[in-house]
Amino acid sequence: MKKIIRITLIVALLGVFGYTLFFLYDKNQAPETSYQIETAETRDILLETVAAGKVVPKQEILIKPVVSGIIDKIYVEAGDIVQKGDLIARIKIIPNMVSLNNAENRVKQAQISLNNAQIDFDRNKQLYDEEVISYATFQPFELALNNAKLEVEAAEDNLLIIKEGISKSASSTSNTLVRSTIEGMILDVPVEQGNQVIEANTFNEGTTIASIADLGKMIFEGFLDESEVGKVKEGMEIILTIGAIQDQTFPAELEYIAPKGTEKDGAMQFEIKAPLLKKDSTFIRAGYSANASIVLDKREQVLALNERLISFEKDSAFVFIHEGNQRFTKTPIQTGLSDGIFIEILGGVTLDTELRGKMIELNK
Repeated sequence: MKKIIRITLIVALLGVFGYTLFFLYDKNQAPETSYQIETAETRDILLETVAAGKVVPKQEILIKPVVSGIIDKIYVEAGDIVQKGDLIARIKIIPNMVSLNNAENRVKQAQISLNNAQIDFDRNKQLYDEEVISYATFQPFELALNNAKLEVEAAEDNLLIIKEGISKSASSTSNTLVRSTIEGMILDVPVEQGNQVIEANTFNEGTTIASIADLGKMIFEGFLDESEVGKVKEGMEIILTIGAIQDQTFPAELEYIAPKGTEKDGAMQFEIKAPLLKKDSTFIRAGYSANASIVLDKREQVLALNERLISFEKDSAFVFIHEGNQRFTKTPIQTGLSDGIFIEILGGVTLDTELRGKMIELNK
């Protein structure tokens, strides 16, 4: 009985020991490997640099008053389409008391002069009618009366301009009527009825009553880092992507590169501008954020490989060509333009060449 137990224990220990050795051996075995087979493809390759910015009107006009006063009425609101000369607002004049007093005194003085000239005219007119005096003697009194009438009209017009900003002879072109100077869309009306406004003059830029722009002529404004600005030049093709307009791009052409940079966040940035070349009816609002992809170089429909299929050693590039049964031969190739993912192939492989791709691990 003891002999049977002893034999059983020995067999069990040998079994455990054998299993352990097998487990460790199996654990240390490297898994079998296999590779996907891939080929080159024909595609376009673009070398680009990206600039962030926004889309704004090419020309935005700020409408400012030429007289100071209070907004009496506003005739437009943001989004309205206006033509050149359309009425924007009307201003109520708040006259300067000194100027008003002087104008009223001028009217009174002109009226006194007119009354005196009328008396002299009437007296000498009677003498002229009775042929007591000649026309040469009477003429100065007639001229004085006419001048006095003109002075009264001028004084009254001056008083009316100071009080209301208009004159009798030019009521339709009053300075109190603010009109559009261009055709376009009202972008903003930053004032409200009852607001006080200041005229544009030498010492003050004046209060903006409205901003107007032609949204059919838009331009991209952005900034390029100093490391990229040396690679671009005027006339380069640009592809704009606008964040608010999904799945659509817009062509543009680089028109302006700032000769002087601006420091932002510790780096020098150079302003660039590019007018949109859109021909469709897509409505683009002023101020949309956008990214501009500037095409530095491009190749159309060339033989290309994904760069992960290529091994780079110093100045040379290699691929592994499939010879059958998962056997590969390291072969040099000639490369061209790269966009960072795909690279142009100038020689060494063809469209049908089978290449070693991604490794697939197969456990034993």
